[in-house]
This record gives sequence, structure tokens and C-alpha cells, in this order.
Amino acid sequence: MRMMLVGAGAVGECILKVLKKRDPKGEWLEYVLITDYSEERAKEVLEHINRCLKTDAEEDQDKTEPGTESFGISKPAGVQKADRYEAARADAYEKSELAELIKKHRIDFVMDAASPFVSNYIFDAAYEAGASYGNLGTWSVPREHPEFGIGFEGSYTEPMTKYNFDRHEKWKEKGLTACICLGIDPGVVNVFAKYAAEYLFDELLEVHVKDGGNLQAQGAGKDTVQFGFNVWTVLDEVMNPNAEWSEEEGFRIEDAFAGEEEFQMPEPFGVNRLVKVEHEEVVTMPRYLRKYGLRKASFKIALDDNLLNALKVINALGLRSTHPVEVDGVRVIPRDVVAACAPQPKDIGADMTGGMCVGVHCIGRKDGKRKECFIYQPFDNEESMKTWGMQAVVAQTGFGAALGIELLGKGIWKEAGVFSPEYFPSKPYMELMEESGLEYHVEVRRQ
Repeated sequence: MRMMLVGAGAVGECILKVLKKRDPKGEWLEYVLITDYSEERAKEVLEHINRCLKTDAEEDQDKTEPGTESFGISKPAGVQKADRYEAARADAYEKSELAELIKKHRIDFVMDAASPFVSNYIFDAAYEAGASYGNLGTWSVPREHPEFGIGFEGSYTEPMTKYNFDRHEKWKEKGLTACICLGIDPGVVNVFAKYAAEYLFDELLEVHVKDGGNLQAQGAGKDTVQFGFNVWTVLDEVMNPNAEWSEEEGFRIEDAFAGEEEFQMPEPFGVNRLVKVEHEEVVTMPRYLRKYGLRKASFKIALDDNLLNALKVINALGLRSTHPVEVDGVRVIPRDVVAACAPQPKDIGADMTGGMCVGVHCIGRKDGKRKECFIYQPFDNEESMKTWGMQAVVAQTGFGAALGIELLGKGIWKEAGVFSPEYFPSKPYMELMEESGLEYHVEVRRQ
């Protein structure tokens, strides 16, 4: 695989660190072009990766075979050379520029880790240049004055995933694979749901994604606001109209912060207060899991009170807007200002304690009886900082994406068209989780 990473933020960097660890000798990941709107940031990530490569090479040098030292013979380190990774600037709005980079560097897979508002451009550029594609999530466009109720039509001009799935046949005809929603959630949880349908239930009736944990900021003041993930993404997911799906109604669309509930997470995470937010799983799971009996799907996340209040204020003041405003003769996009001023996820990891717990609450039937289980992936922040140098939310997402890329790169997940992870067989991914150390558990709650 010759891969281009578009978006060298914290998650993009984590993806590369995991891939480097998974394939240090370039046995299937032959080449990576790291791109970002900021060339400086792309080069910074390249420096980090090359430093990791150098460290690995030095470790291999220390593992020389006895008796060979005097002849200068060391254990081969594989393709541990700097030019396996390169960096370049790329403007994701410029599809022709992206396509030229893809062709110039003979890229056959584009991993989109950029902000969601440019995902359609990157998706199209990969198609035009003849490369397969993956992303962490999709772009959606809500109406300025949404009409909540049944169906996306009253609330969205472009619902999540529609742009991608509408182009399935075009990608299929061209023989290219696009795997959208490839992270932790969406991503790993989609695989969990497919695994439950394939191996744990005779009939899988409900899948409810729960995203929470006990991550806390050390020394945070009473008014501290922290975004654990890409600021743009948080502003969209949380404040956009949210959706849940049922066989009876289809998609029910509600305003922000609907569906509050308390959910008992496994220890040590305790009870989490969750609310519904816009998330792709409620669209992709019915698409692929209805044949296993699925009748309901939802997504809920834990958000601390300070962030909830801040988001409400940002929204009320119009600072979530993407429409330019003029300030002393300078045109600025309010949301860009918020995103630039907010604490960045890549900079806050050392101040956090606890961890993340992301999973799927599955309800169905087994051997004629009702069964419930919670399949989850815990990620400790202290361990994340020690191993990856990144806070848990970022590393958990990057790790999940990297394993999907490995399956695509090795041709284990392969079919022409546009898909999300639950389309593919779940067992290879679950086996890769066990092999790589991405921990997961199945907690049976009723059987």
C-alpha cells in the first residue's frame, strides 16, 4: 500500500504511530505521504515518525547476533529509512491539487483524517485519481431552521453518509474501495455490532452505542472547558440535530441534548450521564444489520456540564456559524475563531486522568431467550500518554483507524464500492485487536 494521509492533526499522527509499530519494515505499508494545510505541521509529524523509526533501528542494532559485532553485521532493520515517509502541504479544498499529489506519488489509498467539512473534497479527489479511501467520519449539512420529527428531510439538506453512499455504484464500477467511518466510534463499535450479530445472538434486535468513561482534567477550574476531540467535529456532532433509528418510525430527529439517560458503565467507569448526538452509526448499522433482525439503533455520549454550557453559549451567540462576518474590515468565520482559541486535543493529554470507555449495548435473542451484553473498548489515559504520547480520546480513535487500514492494506477487507466497517467480516478485525493489544471485553448483562 502507498498511502496519503490528509490531515496531520493529533489523530492523523496517532494513526501513523500505530501503523509504524504494526509494520516497522514496510512489508505491506510501502510508503506514506503526510499532508496537511499547514506544511509546518506535516513536517513536524514527519519528524516525529522519523524519530520513532530511528529509535526502532537503534533497538534492532542492539539486537545483533552474537559473534557478528566485529564484522559490523547487525540484525536487519528492514525498510527503516526516512524516505519511506514524506511530507507535503495540501489544501483539501483543492480537489485537483489533491488528485495531482495522489498521482505524482503513486498513492493507492487515501486516509482522510482532516476536518469533516472537507471530507467530500478528499473523497472525490481519491476517486478521480483512482485511489481507494478511508475516513474517520462524514460531513452533514443541517438546515438553518430544522424541523424536528420523522425523517432527515426537515432537518438536513445533506444527512451524514448520504454523499458517500450515493456514489457507491460509481466506486464499484471503477473497482475502488471506500471505507467510511473508520475510527473508534464510528469504527470499532461498528465492528462490535457486526460481531454480536454474527457470533453472539441468534437475532440482534437493538444496538445502542455508548461513549463515556471517567476522563477528568487534573487541576481544572470550575469553569474549565476542554474539547477532547477536533473542535469542529464536536461543534457539529453535539449541536446538530441528532438522530436515532427504529424499524417502525425510521429516523427520528430531535434537538441537541435530547434523550438524556444514566448508563452503568463497567468498572472503574461508573454511571455515565449520556445524551444523544448526531453520529453515523445510526445510519450505517440499519444499512447492514437489518438482515440480522435489527430494529433499533442509537448513539449517546457523556459530556461534562462545562462543555455542555459552553456549547449552548457558543450556539446562542452565533459563534458556531460557518458564514463569514466582518470585524474591522476583516472577514472571519466565527467557528474558525472558536476552533483556534479552544484548547487543542493534542495539547491536553498530560493534564488528564482516568480513561475512555466506548462500546455497544446489544439486545436480542439467543436460544429463544432475551439476551443483553455490552461490548466495549477501554482506553486508559496514563497508558496512552506513556505509549503514544497522546491523550486517550485521540489515541483510541487513531488505533481503531489504523487496524482498519491494515486490513484494507493487506487485502483482507476488500470489495469495490462504498462501505462502512460493519459490512466486512468482523472476526479479522477482532483478531487484530487481540494481536495488537487493543483491549476489548464482552460483558453479559442478561442471558
